[in-house]
Amino acid sequence: MSLANKLAEERRARLAAERLLEQKQAELHAANRKLGRHAMALSEEIVETRAEVQTVRDENARFRSDLSAANQKIQIAERRLWHSIETIQDGFAFFDADGRMIAANKAWLSVFDGLEEIRPGIAYVEILQIATEEGVVDIGQQDAAAWREAMLDRWQSPAPEAEIIRLWNGQYIKLIDQRGHGGDVVSLALNITDTVRYEEQLKDARRQAEAANKAKSSFLANMSHEIRTPMNGIVGMSELLMDTVLNEEQRLFADTIKSSGEALLVIINDVLDYSKIEAGKLDLHEEDFDLERCLYELVTLMQAGSRDKGVDLSVEYDMFLPGRFRGDPGRIRQVLTNLIGNAVKFTEAGHVIVRATGVQGADGMTELHVSIEDTGIGIPADKAKHIFGEFNQVDEARNRKFEGSGLGLAISQQLIGKMGGRIWVESEEGVGSTFGFTLTLPAAEALEAEDVHLPEGLRTVLVVDPQATRRAVLERQMGALGLSVTGAESGAAALAALPGAVDLVLTAHTMPEMDGMELAEAMRAAGHEMPVLVLSADPDVAEQDPARAHVQGVLPRPLQRSDIFAALRGLDGAFGPAMAGGGGRAMRVLAAEDNRTNRLVFSKMVAALDIELRFAGNGVEAVEGHHEFAPDLIFMDISMPEMDGKAATRCIREAEAKTGRHVPIVAMTAHAMGGDEADILAAGLDRYMTKPLSKAAITAEIAAACPAGVRPPGAGVQAAC
Repeated sequence: MSLANKLAEERRARLAAERLLEQKQAELHAANRKLGRHAMALSEEIVETRAEVQTVRDENARFRSDLSAANQKIQIAERRLWHSIETIQDGFAFFDADGRMIAANKAWLSVFDGLEEIRPGIAYVEILQIATEEGVVDIGQQDAAAWREAMLDRWQSPAPEAEIIRLWNGQYIKLIDQRGHGGDVVSLALNITDTVRYEEQLKDARRQAEAANKAKSSFLANMSHEIRTPMNGIVGMSELLMDTVLNEEQRLFADTIKSSGEALLVIINDVLDYSKIEAGKLDLHEEDFDLERCLYELVTLMQAGSRDKGVDLSVEYDMFLPGRFRGDPGRIRQVLTNLIGNAVKFTEAGHVIVRATGVQGADGMTELHVSIEDTGIGIPADKAKHIFGEFNQVDEARNRKFEGSGLGLAISQQLIGKMGGRIWVESEEGVGSTFGFTLTLPAAEALEAEDVHLPEGLRTVLVVDPQATRRAVLERQMGALGLSVTGAESGAAALAALPGAVDLVLTAHTMPEMDGMELAEAMRAAGHEMPVLVLSADPDVAEQDPARAHVQGVLPRPLQRSDIFAALRGLDGAFGPAMAGGGGRAMRVLAAEDNRTNRLVFSKMVAALDIELRFAGNGVEAVEGHHEFAPDLIFMDISMPEMDGKAATRCIREAEAKTGRHVPIVAMTAHAMGGDEADILAAGLDRYMTKPLSKAAITAEIAAACPAGVRPPGAGVQAAC
């Protein structure tokens, strides 16, 4: 190899060695940088770890401090809790799952009167043993072993029932035990001695109250009978006295006796009813009754009083509302009497209108609405909410103008509520009031289409009445029948309207300047031939008027739907005056009454009627009279010597069972307490009348019982015979 080649080869080797050295140096430098970074990261990690270790040490120190404080608080709370448990008067004890006592307060331990055996660690079954052996509990005649067994069974149940035990000293302890999830038990021993004694006092008080209430009911029943019997004589004889010839002063005296007796009777009835409601002994007696007839009877009875005050009292009965419903007619009549009577009493001028409307459902039930509107003194707004309260009245006691017990509205509200209805009032002081109630009752009899009969060709009606409210009522009733109605306030105004198309004239009888009969006479003189119907509060007087021949009918006022429908049906025939009279025998009435005064009152009340009256002095004579006299109607007093009215009725019904004949028997009694009516009717009587009896009520019963083929009783009595 040449020298040049060798030099070249060495140069290449040197250059390669230099490049390798440079590479190794670069790698070493890179390794140093990486090592530096790792060293720095490790240093930072060490610093962080030291910080965390210090934090943990600090937290441990704080935790140990907090734990020490918490332990102190727990100890304080435990001391306070146990101190509280020790200070309470009721016993408190803990038992473990094996039934051994863990701890108990002084009150719990005091039951055992310091017995050293009763301490923590004792078993519950041992406590029961000591309680019976040491006489701690008073178990009476019960076997000690049986008592302990029952108490242990109770204790071991998952949820022990509370138990009341009696201690030897007469104290009563109520044991309440609660078992926890681990089986341990917390036991409470509550001293209920005062509660037990108070309950015993309440029981004694309740027994005394019940005895007092029974005595009160008995007293009220006896007083009711004793008061009503002489009241029958007072009210009845004063009513008969007023039918005799009296001078002005004597009439005033008789009227005062009558009104005072009636006022006293109202108060007696209110007190009796309220007592029955208060005692929860007021029962409802459902039966079919005629609501429409009830309304008109009440209005008729009260019309005399309202007429004396110049107050018009009228009825507006829905022309298509059923007349008969099923409910308690006595109680509904009582509410109506109260509301209508109040309206008349508190109205000095204007009118009182009784309205009855209703909505019939497909189920045969009717939602009945009855309202009584008046133009009386009204009720202040601040008293309207309290008017249905007991003894509450509009006028204050110190300046009372209107008499009364203040119980009527409270009783009415209770009665309507008991029948499932609602009573309400709308009023404006100085303007008037409207009281009303709503009841849902089944219709006992639907109004048939043939009852609402309009004569062929009748289209227009002229209503003549000076009283605007009364005229408006009749206009609405005629309009409800589909007739075109015109009103006139006087006879002169009616004559002025007659050149127009008028098919029928309905006119009031009593009117100023020209009354209804004079209007009919003037119409005929002017050549008007359309029928005229006169509405009169005294039909007997109207029937005697010489102009009676000019009218087609005289209808009583208040006007009932049946009267309207009957009069309209009559227009299909001749328009001549109604034929009077009738043949046949007189109606026979037997009255069983042992009191001479009451017999005199009764005979005077029916003296004007065309009837044959016979009296029986007791039940035996009543049975004999039924056999010999064959009466069409019997009025039967209940309390009579020898044989009372119920026994006499049973004898009569037994005799009738053989003949098939049934004579109506109406009870006359002074009894008015709950249960009396049901007991009396159960004896076979048909109806029930409470003394003192009214002339109108007796007359109505006679009219209702008049059989076919017998002369009508007369004296204005409308009957089917």
